Amino acid sequence: MSSLTQQEASDFFRAEPHRHIDVGNGAVAYRKIGEGPDVVFSHGWPVTSATWRCLLPYLVDHVTCHLFDYPGAGDSRFDRSIELSVEGHAETLRRTVDALGLERFALVGHDSGGMIARLALAGDERVHGWGLVATEQPPKPSWRFLSFVSLRAVPGFKALLGFAMNTPWLRRNPFVLGDVFVDRGLLDGEFEEFFARPLRDDPEKLWAAAELLRHFDLGLFAKLSETHRKIQSPVQLVWGGRDAFFPVERTRAMMPEFSGPVDLEVIDEAKLFVHEEFPGPVANALLKTIRG
Repeated sequence: MSSLTQQEASDFFRAEPHRHIDVGNGAVAYRKIGEGPDVVFSHGWPVTSATWRCLLPYLVDHVTCHLFDYPGAGDSRFDRSIELSVEGHAETLRRTVDALGLERFALVGHDSGGMIARLALAGDERVHGWGLVATEQPPKPSWRFLSFVSLRAVPGFKALLGFAMNTPWLRRNPFVLGDVFVDRGLLDGEFEEFFARPLRDDPEKLWAAAELLRHFDLGLFAKLSETHRKIQSPVQLVWGGRDAFFPVERTRAMMPEFSGPVDLEVIDEAKLFVHEEFPGPVANALLKTIRG
């Protein structure tokens, strides 16, 4: 039985962060929980570190979780002078880890958070293990990913993003977020509270979400193969078998690119947000590697 209930894990992200860390491009909101080896978590777009809330009850008795919101997301501090890009977030991740003084840790990333993590710390000897959950694969985006990102070219995209995220029937559309869960009801409740509603209520967070997507460099997909060759520590891949954004067959194709041992856990019935919908199996797979 976990020492942390699911309700307590969600409330953990409703409370104030433990501190803010100035990274020179805004300040990340930092939280820490658990006991054991250090694990750093990198969230994707358009979510925050609260996306890990479902995993925490399965992890906190085994590892120390270091969780933070990238500038522009969640409880971070920022203004419109900051740079919002995948490369900028990679630099933020490096500076955050340095500021925490971590000497040996595992790294877990989901979606664009997994790309950010690889660009930031591939080849870093401090990283003893990787957990990559439903994240970008080389050499180029899938058609489903491209169809979503192409929305950034639509006039009035920022307003459309806020409207789509906060209109339940539109949010559930497969070409918006309807394909990230098997159970589309999970797009309501806490998902709406933590990730959609802030884009409705805070113009600055809506600006930041739109800005990051607008500056997403699709050329970074092609650079991942070179990045993978720098990773010699063990890698645990966790994927949803029904993920349309990052199809699992592409994941199998990229496995030989890593220089160290790599394993793949496929949860057949899951989609992109496999860690929120099936946290138990995801945590069990990750713990094999991230405990070191």
